[in-house]
Amino acid sequence: MLLGYGGEPGLDSGAVTDRSDRASDGRSAALLDWSRSLSPTTLPSTDSPGLVPPSGPDVVVAIPVRNEAERIAACLRALGEQTGLAPGRLGLVLFLNNCTDGTESIVAGLRASLPMPVRVITATYERAHAGWARRAAMDAAAAWIEAGPGTGTILTSDADSRVPPDWVARNLAALEAGADAVAGRVELAPEEAALLPPSLPARGKLEDTYDALITEIETCLDPDPHDPWPCHRTTIGASLAVRSGAYRQVGGMPEIPLGEDGAFVAALLQQGFRVRHPRDVVVTISARLSGRAPGGVADTIRARCEEPDALCDARMERVPRLMLRCWLRHRLRRLHRSGRMARDLAWARLLGVSAEEARRIAAMPRVGEAVAAAERASPRLVFRPVGPRHLPGQIRAARAALVMLRPVSRIAARLRRGDAAASVPPLSATAPGQ
Repeated sequence: MLLGYGGEPGLDSGAVTDRSDRASDGRSAALLDWSRSLSPTTLPSTDSPGLVPPSGPDVVVAIPVRNEAERIAACLRALGEQTGLAPGRLGLVLFLNNCTDGTESIVAGLRASLPMPVRVITATYERAHAGWARRAAMDAAAAWIEAGPGTGTILTSDADSRVPPDWVARNLAALEAGADAVAGRVELAPEEAALLPPSLPARGKLEDTYDALITEIETCLDPDPHDPWPCHRTTIGASLAVRSGAYRQVGGMPEIPLGEDGAFVAALLQQGFRVRHPRDVVVTISARLSGRAPGGVADTIRARCEEPDALCDARMERVPRLMLRCWLRHRLRRLHRSGRMARDLAWARLLGVSAEEARRIAAMPRVGEAVAAAERASPRLVFRPVGPRHLPGQIRAARAALVMLRPVSRIAARLRRGDAAASVPPLSATAPGQ
């Protein structure tokens, strides 16, 4: 299903626990500033088990947690089963906010059994929301890395999710292949999905099929050399990875109540960072109908149960409109890179953008930022998603379009590779200086 686009007994002295936050919402509101200000001299220590290099882990998973007594154990056990990593590379930050259901006791009981060092932060804050919690967790992870090795990788997932044993390794492989960030896919827990109305999985299968087809169309008409097909377009906090330097450069996770994950990836892309969407990075998420974050996955599932004909995600438009959007994006990228976006305003007239706004957009230094701004400014590029009853016909149309697009795309890819090879000077037959 397409979704995307959460002195205490047993907590030993090694856990990073701000217990005073329970007594004062004012002090807990400052927790985010605390995590941002951590330095090598102020970062609290941890004595969690596991072989930890003197410099500390360079890969840290950040999990925001709120009232997950039923699912946190499965989440932590899955993280503890990660393979393909050298001992001591992996650390875990758990940001427990507003927990009132015994989650903290469960975490305390499991913490000693985990093979990686764990830092636990607790807070009570009446204005807490998903973006605030994820940012606090990821900021603490970034500070831990910066206090030790200096640079590394931050991963984030949800407390009701289960990651596969190779989740961290697959994310790191994508980063080592040249990406600055990795966005994974999700699938519903089968034991919970089986309890949903039959119409919902059927719709989800159609949406997944159409989403894969239109994603391939996008890669044909507006290719990203850093994110080639096969890929996907899901952006969800249950599976994100980012280099710590890139995380800081875009200002961290947006502190917004809803859609912080999508806004974060959009910021990375608009600032020129390479985001990979590999299809083989998949996390299992809960199919529950009552979630922790308003507007999150649980609300989406419940809304589609209550209204089976609700519109699909915004990007799931009719094929002709999608193809036009992709062509326009590609054209705008070429205009911006060539420096002609400000001189030739025909694109603005076509999109219904005023000349003043067009010049402001053209002056943006980054191509991704300019293209996104042009798309937002155009009244003619408002997304018009289809409903589920239109999906079978649009799937047929997308398949027909790809019959024509795939051969052309392969030829274009070969030409691009040839141009790239031609731009590399040949090696001299003799060593320099001889």
